[in-house]
Amino acid sequence: MKQMLKEIFNLTLLQHTIRTATPIILAALGGLLTQHTGMLNIGMEGMILLGAFFGVLGSYFFGSSLMGVLLASLVGVIIGLIFAIFVVELKSDEFIVAIAINMFASGLTVFLLRSIFGVKGAFSSPDIVPLPRVNFSFLENVNFLDKIFNNHSIFVYISWILVALIYIYLYKTPQGIWLRASGEYPEALLTAGVSAKKMKYKSSIYCGVLCGFAGAHLSLGYLTLFSENMSANRGFIAVAAIIFGKANPIMTFIAALMFGFFDALGIRLQVVGVPSQFTQMIPYIATIVALFIVTNRQLQKHKKSKGERELA
Repeated sequence: MKQMLKEIFNLTLLQHTIRTATPIILAALGGLLTQHTGMLNIGMEGMILLGAFFGVLGSYFFGSSLMGVLLASLVGVIIGLIFAIFVVELKSDEFIVAIAINMFASGLTVFLLRSIFGVKGAFSSPDIVPLPRVNFSFLENVNFLDKIFNNHSIFVYISWILVALIYIYLYKTPQGIWLRASGEYPEALLTAGVSAKKMKYKSSIYCGVLCGFAGAHLSLGYLTLFSENMSANRGFIAVAAIIFGKANPIMTFIAALMFGFFDALGIRLQVVGVPSQFTQMIPYIATIVALFIVTNRQLQKHKKSKGERELA
């Protein structure tokens, strides 16, 4: 039993946690921006999937991971614009639009996979150039730090930097204040001479770019291939991280790490012989539990405020 626990809970688990959490962090950072503008974008699942496919497409045909990332982010911008046009301009239901995006992404990637590469299920090739991995020489002398923080895709480190930058952007800059006001006080924002629509468009485009990054990391950094529906509900888990973290970049980052940990734990449990059918359930069970905690917390807060009003 002791040996089994050592096989599961070791430095490799922490290393895998960082890698598996990265696409969730990137997508959640994009989703919390739209959340602040009053749009809950569950279409991030489709955005990640499209980013993963076009990341591989660009890397394979141009022989450059940078081109793969650029193509993935460009597709993210297009889908972000489509989402904003339907929700902001045409006043369509954001959930219906998002579900349509997810279905479109799933169908389009399967079609293109078979049309362009002539394969079903998955495509891999030595001509796919992966994202560069980063090593910090000053960490190599410390085994613990070297094992955990070295040899990751560049997007792992970019995601950490973005957490800080987006926090500063949202709470320390006029643009960030306007973005939050576009969801909370759009009329007041308009009196200040700033268009709430413009801020909603910006947030949706930013979300598309970050989801494109998440997809590119998934297919060029975490793996070096594309498989059908490889986003594997990470977009929905990112939504759960946003809700659990109250759309705060730092809290959302911590929530994404938690979900990444359970995902990595499922992978490690397979090493000791636990059936994959069970281990694949672990991240989703954690998501349900987290949402239950958030819902219960909000319910208790509502009851407390109601009781205070009655006493007053």
